[in-house]
This record gives sequence, structure tokens and C-alpha cells, in this order.
Amino acid sequence: MRRPVSTPGPIALDATLWDEPTTGIGLYTRCLAEALEAQGVRLDRMGARSSGEHPRGVQKRTAWTLATLPKRLKDSPPAVYHALGNFNLPLRRTPGTAYVLTVHDLVPLDMPDTVSTAFRWQFRLWLARSLMLADRLLCVSERTRQDLLRRFPQVEPRAVVVPNGVDHVNAGALDAAGEDFLTALSLPKDYVLYAGSLDVRKNVSLVLDAQERLRARGRPFTLVLAGQSWYGSGTVETRIARLRSEGLDVRTLGYQTPAIFYALMRRAALFVFPSRYEGFGLPPLEAMRLGTPTVVSTAGSLPEVCGEAAPAVDPDDAEGLAAVIDRLLRSPGERRALSEAGLRQAARFTWARTAELTRAAYDAALHHR
Repeated sequence: MRRPVSTPGPIALDATLWDEPTTGIGLYTRCLAEALEAQGVRLDRMGARSSGEHPRGVQKRTAWTLATLPKRLKDSPPAVYHALGNFNLPLRRTPGTAYVLTVHDLVPLDMPDTVSTAFRWQFRLWLARSLMLADRLLCVSERTRQDLLRRFPQVEPRAVVVPNGVDHVNAGALDAAGEDFLTALSLPKDYVLYAGSLDVRKNVSLVLDAQERLRARGRPFTLVLAGQSWYGSGTVETRIARLRSEGLDVRTLGYQTPAIFYALMRRAALFVFPSRYEGFGLPPLEAMRLGTPTVVSTAGSLPEVCGEAAPAVDPDDAEGLAAVIDRLLRSPGERRALSEAGLRQAARFTWARTAELTRAAYDAALHHR
């Protein structure tokens, strides 16, 4: 296998979210690391809470990255340091080390009301500094790359698209405890699933709008929500409580382990993900990987990632979403066709390819330095 050029030692990999299983960046970190190591790349995992070669212990992620990481890099400069969290490179250059940064999205800048004021300012200022220092910028989709160039056109020569993989999804059988848990839920055969956080950006309210419309027409369905609360989720949680008191069948399951999460996906009649913006949009691709018919919105990177394999509706079109859900629940044949198309689309996204493109970016960063 081709390896990064001129790398006398391991790649230093940002692992600050390695031990945080509820985050998408944490999943990205672990899957990318596994794929890179499978291709012969040696890694030093930097800054995980307790894992890896250089754990941070009780220190907060930001304090560790700003104060401790530069000292670690200076003491033993790696050929490449790869930060994975959108903006979190050290604030100063480490002599002899190339810097690579993965940018997942620019949500705090483009949708400021969906994050806290403190985080928005941290993101804005730290990202601007990181973009000055990065030798290569990995964008998880062309949409993210275009969003980045719209605000920072000067980085165009250094910004490349490196999409995520999805073959981490395991469709294996549940253990006995998992089967007992799903049995206890007493879910109907044809339930509709949304999986992800409940924040405003994810637009769960549109699914609730569609559910209310179909119940009013005598076409009720069970909606299962699998995901944790997030910034700004209080409004939708209040609405869910009210709708349940009015008789809508909405099951809120909160965060679930990967095994349960993917079992819920695999068994759903339909997966619905009407987000107002995604830099990549992994959950619908995970559902497609499991053969579950999927409906997305026309926003962000979702059309780019899902292609023709998932019907897409405008994120403000509750009537359109209701019509698609109703049609698909009535048509097992169309669901089978979407399942087959989704499997083909998801097969295009592998972590091996992500690792190959990442290694090419390491090469380019070393030449750029």
C-alpha cells in the first residue's frame, strides 16, 4: 500500500472526541483511525480522555488543545498533526509539523441560532486562526467545501473533499438483552423512525407536522425518535409531550447503544431525516446501508450524499413530507425499490476510501509545508 511520503514517525491524530460515543465526530475519529491503521499508517492518538497514546485525563478538551498539545508536539514533532473537530488546530505552528484540519460543517456561522453564543464565537475566532495555519483542509462534502470557500475564498487551493464512510454499520443480530428491550417496546410492524439529536436544525417538527396531518386524515402512524437532547431541543420536546397527551403515537427513546440504534433502523418501515442543514448527513446513509427506505430534505449535503436513492422534500414542506410518508407506507413495492437503491448508494462510501484520500492529503500537506 502507498504510505504518506517522508513520514519518519507516526501521524499525530486528534483524539479529543475518541471517548465521546454520542458525537458524530467521535465516530468519525474512531472509524478513520481504524481505516488508516489498516492501510499501514502508524498513529499517535492525542488528547482522548483515557484512550490512546497521549490521554488528557481530567483536563477539558479546549484547555488541553490550547495549552498541553503544543508542548507535546514541540517535544517530539510529528510529520503531520491532523485535527478532526472543525476548527481545533493549535494556535501556533509547530516547527517541522504539517497541519491538516477536517471541516464537517459551518453550522455555527451559517445557522447561528442553533448554537450557544459562546460556542459561536469560539468557532468563529478559532476557525479563522486554524485556516491560516492549515496546510490541507479536508471537507466531508462538496457542499461543506463550497460553504467554506464562500466565507474564506483564499483557502481554495488547500481545500479538498474527503467524504465519510458508512461501512462501520453492523447489521448483525442483537444479543438476548437487546432483543428483550426491543420486544418490550411493542413497536408496530410499520413504524417510521427519526434518529439524531432533537435540536432545531434537525427539523423534527416537520415530521410531527406530517404525523398530525395524516392522523387527521385517518392515516396515523407510529413515530419513533432515537436521539439525545441538544442545544435548543426544549421546544420540540415540549411539543412532543403535548402531542402524546393528545393521542399521537410518538415514542421518544433517547440515546441508544449502536447495536440497538442500528436494529431500530433496520426494522423500521421508513427512515425520515428532514434536516435543515447537514455537512454530510450520516444517519440517512446508515439507514440506506441497512436497506431501510429513506426520506430526506433538499437541504445541505443530503441530495449530494443520498443521490437518487432517497426522495427529498423541502424542509418547510410538511404537506409534501406527509404525502411521501403516506405513499411509501402504502407501497411495499416502492419501499423495496428504494431499499435496493439505497444499498447501492451506500456501498459507494467506505472508510477505506476515506483513509486513502486522507493519506493523499497528508502527502500534499507535507509537500506544501
